[in-house]
Amino acid sequence: MKELAGRLTALDPDAGAAVRVIAYFDRLAESRAGVEALVRGAAVLAGVPARLVDTGRRVRVRVEPDGTRRDTELPPAPDWPCTALTPDGPPALWLERAGATPSVVDAVILERAAGAARVVLDRTRGRAHLDDPALVETLLDATAAEPARLHAARRLGLVPGAPARALATPGGRPRVLPADARDAVPAGRVGVGPAVPVPDLPRSWDAARTALRFTADGTAQDPGPRVVYADELGGIALLADLVAPGAEPPADVLAVEAAAADSPWLLTTLHAVTATASLRSAAAEANVHHSTLQDRLAHAEHLLGWPVRTPQGRLRLHLALTMRRLARP
Repeated sequence: MKELAGRLTALDPDAGAAVRVIAYFDRLAESRAGVEALVRGAAVLAGVPARLVDTGRRVRVRVEPDGTRRDTELPPAPDWPCTALTPDGPPALWLERAGATPSVVDAVILERAAGAARVVLDRTRGRAHLDDPALVETLLDATAAEPARLHAARRLGLVPGAPARALATPGGRPRVLPADARDAVPAGRVGVGPAVPVPDLPRSWDAARTALRFTADGTAQDPGPRVVYADELGGIALLADLVAPGAEPPADVLAVEAAAADSPWLLTTLHAVTATASLRSAAAEANVHHSTLQDRLAHAEHLLGWPVRTPQGRLRLHLALTMRRLARP
C-alpha cells in the first residue's frame, strides 16, 4: 500500500493521499478501534476538528486536530463537509472546514471514517465481541446511554452489581478489571481508578487518567512508582489541577532539574529519601552507605537551595518530585 501511495503521489498528490487515508482507516478497523479513535483519526488527517453525532444512539464525539476530545452542544455549520452513517440517513460525521469546496481527500476521510464508525456502533450498541476495545470505550463514555454501557459490561464479563476499576496507561488502550483483580494490572506505568459500580466507571476512568500522571518509569532519570491507585492519592491529587502538562514547571521542579543535570545519582537518591521512613532506610534503598548518603544529601541541599533532611524540607522535596512528574507533556 505504501508503494502504491508513493507511485500515485508522483502522478496525482490527491490520489496518493486518498490511498494513505484508506490504509489508515483499514488499520484502525483491523485493530477494532472505538468511535473516539476513528473521529480522532479523521480530525488529525483533515487538520480540522471532526465530530460525530448519532442522536438515535445518544453518541456525540468531537475531537480537535491535535487529538484532544472536546465535545460541544453547538450545531454543525451548514457548509461543513459531512456524510451520513447509513444510506439516505441524516448527516452524522462532519469536518469543521468552513467556506471551502470539499476536497477529494476530505471526501475519502469522511467515507472511510463513517463506514468504520457504523460498524463499531453496530457492535457496541447491538451485537459485540467479548474482546472488542470499542466495548471498553463505550463502558467508560459518560455520554453513552446507560443501557449501552451495561450491555458492554456484560459482554466484557463484568457483573453490573460488582465493583470494577478503570486502568489508564500511556498511549495504551483503556482497560477495565474487577475490583479484586489487582494481580491482573499490566506491567509499566498504570493509573488505577477507584473501585466503583459499573454505571460509575466513567468516573473511575477520569480518576485513573489523573493517577497515571503521578506514575514514573522507575528509572534513574524518572524514579517513582510505576502503578498509582487514585484512591490512595488523597489530597495530593489536587496537585494535578495546579500543574498543567507541558506548562512551565514550578520553581522547585526547575531546581530539581538543574541539580539532576549536575549529579546523575541525585534523582534516585532524593526519591529514596521521600519514599522511605528513615535516612538509614533511604541509604539501603539507594544501595549506598549511610555516610555516603549524608554526603550526597549535603551536596543536594547545596544545589537545591533548601534542606532535605528536615520534615519541612522533605515535604517540599516530595512535592517537587511529584510536580516534576505532573509537568511532563
